[in-house]
Amino acid sequence: MEGDEIRGTALKHAVHNAATHEGRAQVGPVMGRIMAEHPELRQRVAEVKDIIQLVVAEVNSWSLERQREMLSKRWPELLESAKRREEKKDLPPLENVDRFEEIRTRFAPNPDGALHLGSAEPIVFCDEYARVYDGKFVLRYEDTSPNVKAPILEVYDWIREDIEWLGARVDEVYIQSERLEIYYDHAVKLISLGAAYICTCDPMGFKELYMAKEACPCRDQPAEVHTERWSRMLDGTYEKGEAVLRIKTDLNHPNPAVRDWPAMRIATGTHPRQGNKYRVWPLYNFSCAIEDPEMKISHIIRGKEHEVNTTRQRFLARHLGWEFPEIINIGRLGLEVGVLSKSKIRKGIEDGVYSGWDDPRLGTLRSLRRRGLQPEAIREIMIQVGPKPINATLSWDHIASVNRRIIEPKADRYFFVDDPVALQVEGAEKSHEARLPLHPDYPERGTREYTVRPEDDRASLIVSQGDASGLIKGSLVRLMGLLNVEVTAKTSGQVEARYHSKDHLEARRAEAPFIHWLPEGVGVEARVVMPDASVKQGLAEPGCVGLTAGEMIQFERFGFVRVDSADPFVAYYAHR
Repeated sequence: MEGDEIRGTALKHAVHNAATHEGRAQVGPVMGRIMAEHPELRQRVAEVKDIIQLVVAEVNSWSLERQREMLSKRWPELLESAKRREEKKDLPPLENVDRFEEIRTRFAPNPDGALHLGSAEPIVFCDEYARVYDGKFVLRYEDTSPNVKAPILEVYDWIREDIEWLGARVDEVYIQSERLEIYYDHAVKLISLGAAYICTCDPMGFKELYMAKEACPCRDQPAEVHTERWSRMLDGTYEKGEAVLRIKTDLNHPNPAVRDWPAMRIATGTHPRQGNKYRVWPLYNFSCAIEDPEMKISHIIRGKEHEVNTTRQRFLARHLGWEFPEIINIGRLGLEVGVLSKSKIRKGIEDGVYSGWDDPRLGTLRSLRRRGLQPEAIREIMIQVGPKPINATLSWDHIASVNRRIIEPKADRYFFVDDPVALQVEGAEKSHEARLPLHPDYPERGTREYTVRPEDDRASLIVSQGDASGLIKGSLVRLMGLLNVEVTAKTSGQVEARYHSKDHLEARRAEAPFIHWLPEGVGVEARVVMPDASVKQGLAEPGCVGLTAGEMIQFERFGFVRVDSADPFVAYYAHR
């Protein structure tokens, strides 16, 4: 590929990138796109980058109108993409993208429990940035702790399911427990460089020394001694807790947690994927500091509570002569209702407090999905929050308002009479028909039709116990879509009424309550699981058995629910 061809390709991507980002093209994404299309140019990175920098500078000197005009004339197929990005709310641009040939983000969960709403934040950010910059989104399972926070085998699949449900596209997948030899190789290298050592000191004795900013007796032993000790860690000579690999840092560092931090230790627990194949396992900071450069991660998006870990990991990068990725610290995301802590959830499940990881009282993605929260709503909310280093708590009212806007046009309407009470209506001399729309805004979807036929001048229906308890003798009530009745008597198990009128406007003028109902003998047994895990039982319209699991509907005057099972009919309550 000649220089003129490279320039032409760079011009196309620079103009497209500028149109996507308010007139300002950036070298990083243009470079990433060209290298993805022409991998043979990776041998000429310096030359290609020089050409791109000149092209980007030229394109950025143009007006936005000129950029869009050129895009429209020369590359119209890219124009729609630019328009779509312009219309949707974007995340702020990444910093220092020019440092990297390709933007690569990663989400690195520990599969010790189901993902929760807070997990959606980095997933959405990583996926969005990877797409905006034509980069890669990496999923990396951090499963190297068989003793503490031990992985759960089925959670590996759950994580993939949750990520795909959120609409994120994973480009590469890695499992750290399958990469232990990489950590072992780096451990040996660090020992040989004099940058790491095997410490056999008593933990309390070591703590006293590092708090006093003093070296332990192991630190300055020759590399040969530590190489031998490393072998003893691997072959079983040392028992758990008797030896640990430490990374040399600054013993005078103001934060004691940074001083000669532990990198690898002996763990004897059985790993769900590796069994007992390994006995020496990396700790978080070591595996993370090794894997991010190994996987060429450009931007790390993680909680601001990892700031100390970042400092630790920078020491290791300097020892190995590696450039450190860009760090984006984000605040912890809380949920006004619902438990997010994996350790609390895990214990609650073990103790029988929760039915499982999708118990409606939890803030896991599995629970929220079962309750009917839509992935589009989660993505929208996360982008609204943005990658800020500020803790935030999401109110359920806000989540529900976004979710409602998405599901309301799709959710057909039905009646659900919970805890049914008989309603006997006298004076209903003829049959009365009700034609209820499946959706009031979309008449083309059809109707639900019922005919109430009196016997001996009495019509038999059912209403909810909650409505029945609020009825007062002499009051006027509208049976939605059917007729108006006047309450004449009430007992604990039945309401007596007489026919009053047909016109709903008369009920409006009287400010009568409108309540839902079903003809007696009509309906299917239905259960609705509520957010507190309680269950509402009653009868739903017969049409509900024709619905499919996962479908969102609205039980009128009750709330939006997600169908969990059609036969028997079970639904999970979402919100009003």
